[in-house]
Amino acid sequence: MIRLTKINDQQFYINCDLMEFIESTPDTIISLTTGKKVIVKETADEVIDKIIEFKSRALRNWEIINKK
Repeated sequence: MIRLTKINDQQFYINCDLMEFIESTPDTIISLTTGKKVIVKETADEVIDKIIEFKSRALRNWEIINKK
């Protein structure tokens, strides 16, 4: 899960595996596989960076667990 900020400054966590696509119109709109859409303050590039960081951290943890 990654932490993002809604337009009203409310922070929340979202499962990035449920993201279908991200639009910049100029607001950043995240469409989920559930059909729900969320508008966030972060740019599309920032959201992508957070996803990459989360997935990298998860992979590193998985590799550590499997080395034992």
